[in-house]
Amino acid sequence: MLPADRGVTELLTRGRIEIEGRLVDASNATLFCEITGGDAHANCVYKPVSGERALWDFPDGTLAGREVASYLVCQAAGLSVIPPTVLRDGPFGPGMVQLWIETKEGDDLVDVLAPVDVPQGWRTVLHAHDRFGDPAVLVHADHSAVRLMAALDVVLNNADRKGGHVLHGTDGNVYGVDHGICLHVEHKLRTVLWGWMGERLPEDVVGMLKTLRAGLDDVSQTLAEHITRGEIRALRRRLHEFLDTDRFPSPEADYRAIPWPAF
Repeated sequence: MLPADRGVTELLTRGRIEIEGRLVDASNATLFCEITGGDAHANCVYKPVSGERALWDFPDGTLAGREVASYLVCQAAGLSVIPPTVLRDGPFGPGMVQLWIETKEGDDLVDVLAPVDVPQGWRTVLHAHDRFGDPAVLVHADHSAVRLMAALDVVLNNADRKGGHVLHGTDGNVYGVDHGICLHVEHKLRTVLWGWMGERLPEDVVGMLKTLRAGLDDVSQTLAEHITRGEIRALRRRLHEFLDTDRFPSPEADYRAIPWPAF
């Protein structure tokens, strides 16, 4: 996976934002926009800091910066599973601006299905019952890019990896979005991607983590513009512990390990 095209980052940073609509299902103000600069244009998501909902466990006004910090960590790991993301001024003040990802309709990577409908090879996360009392399972694809995303989430301490945040782009790539509640110093991992829990880390995940370990010093100064020094130290600690353990973590018994809602 290659770093984001510099032209895309330049467009997101300096382009003119025109708001076209609002994503009404989002918790915080999330605006769908067109961004233009010269002959270049694209769609993007703009989340102004002024539209962030206050949370009891994350400092006010920090979610946009955490999205950018998560993108920087992803890039330092040599991955492109988070779309290009910047912090800049916009029509409603400073906020996060991220490239919009067009997705493949009907090609979900996370789903809730009847047990008999689970595709072969998919990973089961939990068993439950639907609103009619029939058996249902939360599952996700056994996809290498999804597995790398799950590993990155461990390092990012992602507290909100919902199924709807895992996108299969029309370009064939897999992307994760909504990283506003990541990088806390306390353990807060909540995800639907538990399908590899307890398993040894495969070579591609180990390689990604080692790449991040080697490159973390180079981005630490930039990260410090978005998260605290204590959060950077916690990030580094999680990374080293993950490599030392050499296994995907398992959810703790006394902890709500799946976000609600799950999608």
